[in-house]
Amino acid sequence: MAFDARDDLSDEDLLTLYGQGDVAAARVLTLRLTPLAYRVALRMLNDAAEAEDVAQEAMLRLWRQAPDWQRGTAQVSTWLYRVATNLATDRLRRRRSVGLDEIPEPADDDPGAVGRMIEHDRQQALQHALMQLPERQRTAVVLRHIEGLANPEIAEVMGVGVEAVESLIARGKRALKSALSGRREELGYGDG
Repeated sequence: MAFDARDDLSDEDLLTLYGQGDVAAARVLTLRLTPLAYRVALRMLNDAAEAEDVAQEAMLRLWRQAPDWQRGTAQVSTWLYRVATNLATDRLRRRRSVGLDEIPEPADDDPGAVGRMIEHDRQQALQHALMQLPERQRTAVVLRHIEGLANPEIAEVMGVGVEAVESLIARGKRALKSALSGRREELGYGDG
């Protein structure tokens, strides 16, 4: 793929350009931000197809917002995190009538060595434990410890204060520790 001068522009500059009709700016921004929305949705939903749908819907909403984007009001990525999180949360609420136990676990198509199997089991255990958390705790933990956002960014995404984020993360981590503590040996961590 050839270098595009737009590659060096900020998300906000690209969105503004797209809002003015620059389709190439949209392509660059899509390649940059769609994986972000997909990762968040996948961690929250544990379903690749649904995560793709959420990422596409989040990007469509971003494109609709482009002509009216107010520069300096929010980071584009923060806005997209919020939209993707809200869309995933809506899907989780609709799922409740199905029951989380009825949703199949994703298949591991990559056969490998024992280390890969152990890592896979650890990831599955973490994902299962994450899915047991209340939505807001799960969202805070995913955004902080998996996506690497800072607490003020998470607060903006979730529409709560930083103190609430800290509390949600702390409660979520305690619940994860409790859910996984009895599985240390099974997951290859030994007794320590």
